[in-house]
Amino acid sequence: MTQTLPTPRGTLTPNRPLADLTWLRVGGPADWLFQPADPEDLADFLRDLDASVPVFPIGVGSNLIVRDGGIRGLVIRLGRGFNGIEIAGETVIAGAAALDAHVARKAAEAGLDLTFLRTIPGSIGGAVRMNAGCYGAYVADHLISVRAVARDGGIHDIAAADLRLAYRHSEIPEGWILTEARFRADPGDPAELAAKMADQLARRDASQPTKDRSAGSTFRNPAGFSSTGRADDSPELKAWSLIDAAGLRGHRLGGAQMSEKHPNFLLNADGATAAELEALGELVRQRVRETSGHDLQWEVIRVGAP
Repeated sequence: MTQTLPTPRGTLTPNRPLADLTWLRVGGPADWLFQPADPEDLADFLRDLDASVPVFPIGVGSNLIVRDGGIRGLVIRLGRGFNGIEIAGETVIAGAAALDAHVARKAAEAGLDLTFLRTIPGSIGGAVRMNAGCYGAYVADHLISVRAVARDGGIHDIAAADLRLAYRHSEIPEGWILTEARFRADPGDPAELAAKMADQLARRDASQPTKDRSAGSTFRNPAGFSSTGRADDSPELKAWSLIDAAGLRGHRLGGAQMSEKHPNFLLNADGATAAELEALGELVRQRVRETSGHDLQWEVIRVGAP
């Protein structure tokens, strides 16, 4: 990228490797990485940035494969100026960089139930963008509105209904950066909410490879919803069940592996490249198509140049 970029108050780094910013620890460099100081710095920078420069926001990289060639354009990563959490009555206002788990805990301490966020990896911006959910609850069930900075630097408040939230889906205009989200939460007893979260964590750790290098669930469930966690939760049309039936639990390709513990988790088991991870994912999709007729859709976002 040869353009002269605006001078922000935050940090602007050219040719910045991205592997250390993703949970899978893979990926080439971004032409530029911008870490804005605060929402005003972000808005000013985008307003003055040449409109031809592509912009891509990343959170904590928990649901992301950056390809080995890196990302052309500007990658924006929100940090400390965007991770505040406020409680106002039964409303929780969280910065886009606030970790989902921290929001759940802070809300519970205030006697508000956003416990479903406790086991979701990543930050609030990504949770809204993917309409994250588990145990039968989703962002869409609680979201009131979001604030976002448009590609031209304008600041907009968007009602939840206008995001058209669906299973692992939202409609946010290209190049817009979420900076804040407002949630409504039901009241609850702090001790009971803490116990509920502890139970969810124990169940997650028993069934998922939380100690391994993964990006969470790799493929969406063909059923069109997350696991509910209830005893009557059927394995039919669950991605893990289809992958298991295709004989790919624990399957390896180079340094990439489908987890033995939970076959819908793609792992960087041994110095995998992004290309190996993506190739294993595509192999899984092909085998599942052949064995079940189902066309698994990626839940992990893949970006950048091969």
